[in-house]
Amino acid sequence: MGLTLIEKILKKKSVNKKLDDFIYAKVDFCFGNDITAPLAVKEFEKAKFNSVYNSKRIGFFCDHFVPARDLKAANNVKTLKNFAEKFKIKHFYDTNICGIEHVFLPEQGLAKPGDLIIGADSHSCTYGALGAASFGVGSTDLAAAFKEGACWFKRPETIKLSYSGKLPDWFSGKDLILYTIGKIGVSGALYKVMEFSGPVIKALSIEDRFTICNMAIEAGAKTGIIEPDNKTVKYIKEVVPGIKNIPLLKSDKDANYSEVIEFDISSLNPQVACPHLPSNVTDVSKLKNIKLDQVVVGSCTNGRLKDLAQAAKVLKNKTIKKGLRAIVIPGSRKVYLEAVKKGYIKIFHAAGFMVSPPTCGPCLGGHTGILDKGEVALATTNRNFIGRMGDPGSLVYL
Repeated sequence: MGLTLIEKILKKKSVNKKLDDFIYAKVDFCFGNDITAPLAVKEFEKAKFNSVYNSKRIGFFCDHFVPARDLKAANNVKTLKNFAEKFKIKHFYDTNICGIEHVFLPEQGLAKPGDLIIGADSHSCTYGALGAASFGVGSTDLAAAFKEGACWFKRPETIKLSYSGKLPDWFSGKDLILYTIGKIGVSGALYKVMEFSGPVIKALSIEDRFTICNMAIEAGAKTGIIEPDNKTVKYIKEVVPGIKNIPLLKSDKDANYSEVIEFDISSLNPQVACPHLPSNVTDVSKLKNIKLDQVVVGSCTNGRLKDLAQAAKVLKNKTIKKGLRAIVIPGSRKVYLEAVKKGYIKIFHAAGFMVSPPTCGPCLGGHTGILDKGEVALATTNRNFIGRMGDPGSLVYL
C-alpha cells in the first residue's frame, strides 16, 4: 500500500524513519505568537531548560495584540523579546517588520514543500498550501520543541477532496473552502488531513490555496495540504532566491484514504457562512436585507494582496454607506506597501475605510473593531463563533 503526501513527510522526518501509529519527528521550523509563545516560554523556564535546539529554526511573530492594546499585551511582547535576545533567536518579529504570522511567515521563505512545521496557533495548517506538513500545537508542545527540535504526532488519516468544473465568476478559494465545510460540517474531518486536489485546485493561485488550507481546521482537520506543483516552485523561488532542490512529493496512486469526496463547482455562486458557525453556509444570492454595522477585510485567511485587489476593484469610485464602519487590514508590511504602490490604499481611504497596520485585530475580538451587542459584521476572517468579534450578542457573517 502506498503513502499519502502527509505520511511521506512524517516518515521522512521521523527520528526512527518509521511510520508508526505515534511518530516522534524532527521539525524544520517551530513558532508562536504574542499570545501563545509567552506560555511556551513559561513552560520552557519551568522545565529549567537552558538551551534551544536551533536558534535559526524558532520564530516569534507578534501579531495578535499589536500595537499593544494594554499592559498585558506589552508584557507578552517584552517576554518574547527577552527570550529571543537570551537565546539569540533569529526570527523575532515585532511591529518594525512583522505582519499576521500566517501571511508573513511564508513571505519570509520559512515554509517550503516537504517541511514539517509546528506553530502554537490553530491556523498553522496554512502552509499545507505549499506542500508542507504544518500542524497547530499547544504551547507545551512548542516549549518542548524549543529544546528538542521534535514533536510527537499521531499518524493521521487523510480525506481526499477533489474539485472539478469551471470556476464561477467571483468564486475564490474562500468560497471553495466555505462550501466544503458547509457540506462536511465543523467536525467532518476530525483529526484527519484534508488533501485538496483536482483541476480546480491546480487552477487556483497560491493565495487561494493558502486560504483553503488555512480553514481546514474549521472542519476539525489536523491540517490541510496540497501537492506542490509549478506554481509552488515559482512562489518559493520568489521568496527564497537561489534555492535549489525543491522537493515535489506527491501521494502514491495506491495511497490509503479514509474517504474520497468529489465536488463539481461549476454551478455554484459565492458562499457566505452565517452566524454562528463556519459550516452554516449558504449561497450569497439567498441573503437579503441584512443591515451591517461593520465590514472587515483582512486576517490570515484573506489579508493578502490579491484579496485587497479584489476589494479595491469593488470599491473604486464608490463610498460606503453613512454609519457603516469599514476596516481593511493588510496581512503584512509587504502587502501594505504593495497595496500603496498599486493604489489600493488610496481607494480604501477614498471609499471611507479605516486602514489598519498589519494585525489580527478584530478577528479574535482583540482590538481595532470590537463589536457591541446586536451589531452585525461581514468579515473575510475565518471564524464566526458566538462572541468571536466581541459581545456574545453580536453577529458575524464570513
